[in-house]
Amino acid sequence: MTVPARKGIARRLRIGVVAVVVAVLLVAVGVLVWANIVMQGDRDRALEVWTNDAVEVTSTDHSVVIGPTGVASGTGLVFIPGAKVDPYAYLYKLSEIVERTGATVVITKPILNLAFFDQRPLDTFTADVPGVDRWFVGGHSLGGVRACMLADNPEVDGLILFGSYCANDLTGSGLDVLSIAGSRDGLSTPEKIADAAGRLPADADFVEIQGLNHAGFGDYGVQPGDNTATISTEVERDEISDALETLLGP
Repeated sequence: MTVPARKGIARRLRIGVVAVVVAVLLVAVGVLVWANIVMQGDRDRALEVWTNDAVEVTSTDHSVVIGPTGVASGTGLVFIPGAKVDPYAYLYKLSEIVERTGATVVITKPILNLAFFDQRPLDTFTADVPGVDRWFVGGHSLGGVRACMLADNPEVDGLILFGSYCANDLTGSGLDVLSIAGSRDGLSTPEKIADAAGRLPADADFVEIQGLNHAGFGDYGVQPGDNTATISTEVERDEISDALETLLGP
């Protein structure tokens, strides 16, 4: 092989390597941009919670904590948002249970806004609230799937699912489980939740809220593929809080 021929092959190889590197970088940038375009929470609803004298909201680099301004009950919930949903979109729906029971809620800020990319251990979030001696873990949609994975932890007493279901088997876990479905949920439909019920303990509690859709578990507007809710966000909040009080109450 002549020298010019070898140089030509080497040049083509360099061009090929550069092309692959550029393609990988473009894909990575695309994923980062996509992951950081979130469904924003309703600002007015969030401000209503921030200005509520009955609760205190604290934001950290990895969580949003809603605690009572009065006596805390010693019960806590680590709650994982749905995929690409603003953590602050859950402030309004989760703050009422804090008012009612004195429980503390820690809403996580998932890495890249996707729970599956967030492999931080549960104590990353429970450490935000020293003094809690009874922990629940929960989540909405794909956040609930991740919560199921974190529920197999000696620190956890129970699991709470918002429009979600488990991919792993928790039948022998002994956990207290509450699964809330919405009759108008177009994504995690009541049928899908029922089909996956066999992965939960036999005494799991299933609640279906009439008129609630998938996005109604938070406050972030319309979600593609979902149905239209037939109840107000205030009624959604009350119904969700009624169901949560079963587990998080004194």
